[in-house]
Amino acid sequence: MAGRINDDDVKAVRDAVPIDSVVSEYLQLRNAGGGNLKGLCPFHDEKSPSFQVSPGKGLFHCFGCQEGGDTIAFVMKIDHLSFSETVERLAAKAGITLRYEEGGYNPSHQRGERIRLIEAHQAAAEFYVRALESPEAEIGRKFLAERGFDQDAATHFRVGYSPAGWDHLTRYLRGKGFSDKELITSGLSQDGRRGPIDRFRGRLMWPISDTAGEIVGFGARKLRDDDNGPKYLNTPETPIYKKSQVLYGIDLAKKDIAKASRAVVVEGYTDVMACHLAGVTTAIATCGTAFGNDHIKILRRLLMDNGSARVIFTFDGDSAGQKAALRAFEDDQKFAAETYIAIAPDGMDPCDLRLAKGDDSVRDLVEPRTPLFEFALRQIVGRYDLETPAGRAAALDEAAAVVAKIKTSSVQREVAVQLAGFVGILDQEFVVHRVAQLARWARDKGGDTAERGGRRGGAPGMRGGAPQQPAPAPGFSGPALNLRSPAHRTERELLKLALQKPALVSPAFDAYGLDEFTAPPYAAVRRCIEEAGGAEQGLADNREYLVAVMDAAPDNTVRSLVTELAVEVFIGKTIDETYAGMQLVHVRLRAVDRRINDVQGSLARLGSHVAPQDLAAAQNEVWVLQQYAQSLRAHGAAAL
Repeated sequence: MAGRINDDDVKAVRDAVPIDSVVSEYLQLRNAGGGNLKGLCPFHDEKSPSFQVSPGKGLFHCFGCQEGGDTIAFVMKIDHLSFSETVERLAAKAGITLRYEEGGYNPSHQRGERIRLIEAHQAAAEFYVRALESPEAEIGRKFLAERGFDQDAATHFRVGYSPAGWDHLTRYLRGKGFSDKELITSGLSQDGRRGPIDRFRGRLMWPISDTAGEIVGFGARKLRDDDNGPKYLNTPETPIYKKSQVLYGIDLAKKDIAKASRAVVVEGYTDVMACHLAGVTTAIATCGTAFGNDHIKILRRLLMDNGSARVIFTFDGDSAGQKAALRAFEDDQKFAAETYIAIAPDGMDPCDLRLAKGDDSVRDLVEPRTPLFEFALRQIVGRYDLETPAGRAAALDEAAAVVAKIKTSSVQREVAVQLAGFVGILDQEFVVHRVAQLARWARDKGGDTAERGGRRGGAPGMRGGAPQQPAPAPGFSGPALNLRSPAHRTERELLKLALQKPALVSPAFDAYGLDEFTAPPYAAVRRCIEEAGGAEQGLADNREYLVAVMDAAPDNTVRSLVTELAVEVFIGKTIDETYAGMQLVHVRLRAVDRRINDVQGSLARLGSHVAPQDLAAAQNEVWVLQQYAQSLRAHGAAAL
C-alpha cells in the first residue's frame, strides 16, 4: 500500500484548485450574492438551486440535501473516489507532485482504480489517434472524408482507429504498466483463448468523455463487410462507464450549453461532429441508449432550468425516430426548459444534411420550430381515423392520458385546449375537463402527477428573507432549531460570523461558553470551533481554519451544519463590526438573563430553607449579573 499523503501536499492541493472551477465542470453556477455561487445540486433532484459554492472559503453546501464540504469532499462524492484518489486527481490537475509518508512517491500500480482506468483510456485514445494515420486506417479516413470530415475535424474530436489485429492495444497498454485485470475491467480488452485481446478491432473510434472531460469509454463504428459485429459497438458497463449517464460531446458542449441555455440532442457521433462544425456547438448525443432520466439530470444542471432554456431533439423522420421522440416526451415534464423537436423535411440526419445542403441548413434545422408536446400529440392522434366519432374518441382517450401527466395546471390546460384542436373537438372545455379528470384519477391511485423533490427558493427555512422553521436536525438531543426564535436566529448569525468573518468577533467569541448557545446543534458547532483552536485561528488562514473546524466535527450531521453556516448569507445587509457586536451582545445578554432567572427561580422554590450564606452569595450573583446586563444594554460590545 502507498503511504499516507503528506499533509502539506494535501493543503497545497486544496489551495491550488479553486472549488468553483471544479464544480463548474459538473454544473452551471450563477451569482448567489455575498460572494457565493449557486446551481442545481448534483446530489439530489431539485427544481430551484439550493446548492451554493463559496470560492473564498473553498466550500460547498446544499441547503436541500445538506451535503457539504471542500473541493476534495465534492470530488470524492460526485465521482465516488477515495480520499487519496481524489487528492491524486486534483494534484495532477494542479501539477503538484505528491509525497507519501511511507515509501516516497506513489508508484503507479498503487493508484486508485478509477484513476488507473481513466489513465488507461487516455493512453488508448492516444494510441487510436496515432493508428488513424497508418496505411491500414485508410478505410477509416475515407469514411470520415465521405461524410465531410477532414483531418482537422478528426483531430478536434480525437477520432481514432483500432487496428484489426487481435491484441495491438492490449500489448501497448501492458507496456505502459497496466495489468491484465485493469485492461479487462476497463472494457478495453476482453478475455480470449490465450489471454486478453482487444475489444475493438478494425473500427473507427470516438472517445466518450464525462462532464469533467475525462475519457471513460469509446464508441466504435464498423468499417468492413467481414466484420460480423454490430454497426456500432460501445464500451461495456464498467466502474467508470455507465451508458445511461454519459453524453457524447458533453465535454465540448457544456460551456456553450450553459452560456446559451440551449442543448441540441442528436442521435450519433457524426451528427455531433456535423453540428459543431456547422456552428451548433451545443450538440450532444446519447451513447447506444435512449435519452433518459440520468441524461436529463446532466442537462438540467447545465441549463439551470431558467425560463429561457431550450432543449431541441433531432430525430430521424422514420418510425424509429418518431418512437424516440415519443419516449423523450414521456420525460419532458422532468425539464423546466421548453422542449422542441427538429426533423428535416426529407428525414436526413444532421450529418447527411450538412453534406447535402451545407452548414446553414444544419443551423436552420435546430432553430426551435415544433414544441415536443405538439409533435408527440400529433403522432398519437395521427394513428386514428378522425373522420369518425369512434376514432376521435379513441384518439382523445390516448392523448388525454399523456396530457394529464403535465404537472403544472396552467400548462396542462393550455395543452388540453390545443389537443381539442388536433382531434377536431369544438368543445374545448370538455377536453380540458377530461384531462383534469384523468389527472385526478392518477393522483388518487398514487401516480406522481405533482411536483416532488424540487425546493423553491434559496437557503433552507428562508422564504423571501423571512426565517421559517426547518426540520429537526438529526443526531442532536434537545429542542429542534426554530429560526423564528430570536435566540436561535442570533446564535446562528454569531456562528456564521465566527466561521466566515472571524476577525469581526475575535477574540471576544472565543470566551463564549457552550452554554451560551441554547440550540444543541449550535452548541456542537461551537465545540468544533473550540477544538479547532478558536475563531482566532481564522485570522491567519481562513480556509485551513474551516478545514480544522470540519475535522473536529464528531459526525456528518455536525459537519454538514458547519459547511451550511460557512456558506450561508447573513441576514443583515451591512456586515461590519457594529453588526458583529450586536450579535455578540444579544447572545451574551440572553445568557445573562437566563442565569438571573435560574438563580431567582431557585431562591423562590427554596424559600426560607436557604442557608444565610448561600442566600447572600446568590443575591450578590444576581446583583452582579444585573449590573453586567445593564452595562451591555447601555454600552453594547464595549461592555464585553
